[in-house]
Amino acid sequence: MDKTEKKIGILGIGNLIVGDEGFGVHTVRYLEDHYEFPDNVLIMDGGTAGLYMSPFLEACDPVIVIDVVDIDAEPGSMHYYSSDDVKAGRLSTRMSPHQLGLLEVLEICKLRDAAPASLEFYCVVPKVLDTSTELSEVVAPRVAEISGIILKRLAEMGVEVTRRAG
Repeated sequence: MDKTEKKIGILGIGNLIVGDEGFGVHTVRYLEDHYEFPDNVLIMDGGTAGLYMSPFLEACDPVIVIDVVDIDAEPGSMHYYSSDDVKAGRLSTRMSPHQLGLLEVLEICKLRDAAPASLEFYCVVPKVLDTSTELSEVVAPRVAEISGIILKRLAEMGVEVTRRAG
């Protein structure tokens, strides 16, 4: 696919039944529920989809990934990683277990010469990874905060997003 045809991708990753692990999915659902996006923006609930994410990744550039990150930092704290961080290997051992799957899928996309050139990771440190469909009290408020940061990032890219009525 020609770079000019590619769309801006927003990918939420995580497992909705493992507490804060579902952060990325909760965030993309929040964005879809509260905002209208133009046709040049694709949003995907990647869940724990693994290889099934490759068509989405190949159709989009840049890709904004929303997920949890397993680092030694305050639960609920927000962290940003760029394409350069990915290339330097700063994410491969630190992200949540399914994240390695995403990095492997990106390698497959590279082999097909269709990987997105630009990746941005917006992450939070989880507090609770027990069986639950609810986010913890420190991670839940981050859904709206990261959504706001992503909307600002889209505005910087010239994307006009409208708030849904109601």
